[in-house]
Amino acid sequence: MDDKIDIAILYYSKKGQDILDAVNSNNNLSADEIIHYGEEMAAIEYKLTALEVAKES
Repeated sequence: MDDKIDIAILYYSKKGQDILDAVNSNNNLSADEIIHYGEEMAAIEYKLTALEVAKES
């Protein structure tokens, strides 16, 4: 079970990094795009937190 959790943690960490890279490389994001990326990051961070808790249990 820990292997699946570790794989999921790596997956969501990569997705989060992809979002950060997309935001940091774009100089002309609209407010709506920034909000969208922020919502996606919030969901990813929530999932990562849940996975970390599950891993410790």
